[in-house]
Amino acid sequence: MRMLLNVKFPNTEFNTAIRDGSASKKMGQILEELKPEAAYFTEQHGQRTAILIVNLDEPSKIPMLAEPWFLTFNASVELRVVMTPEDLKKAGLEELGRKWAF
Repeated sequence: MRMLLNVKFPNTEFNTAIRDGSASKKMGQILEELKPEAAYFTEQHGQRTAILIVNLDEPSKIPMLAEPWFLTFNASVELRVVMTPEDLKKAGLEELGRKWAF
């Protein structure tokens, strides 16, 4: 299942990692382990943020996605199921519309 992983880094911890030169290495190790389909970096609400698209075979793999960020950077992590346009086509929206249109 394709998931959007939204990782927000607290400024204090990430600033420390930048100043001591470990941020890039730590980030690289996590990304190498997770092998995201896509990775983007931005700012959200004043915090550095990573937005990753990852594939999840089963819910028991959620800690594998989240714990590296929690433990390495004290980051907050949010997961959302996402669909491609092809996935949405398979959803049967027309059928659901007919079934639930009262």
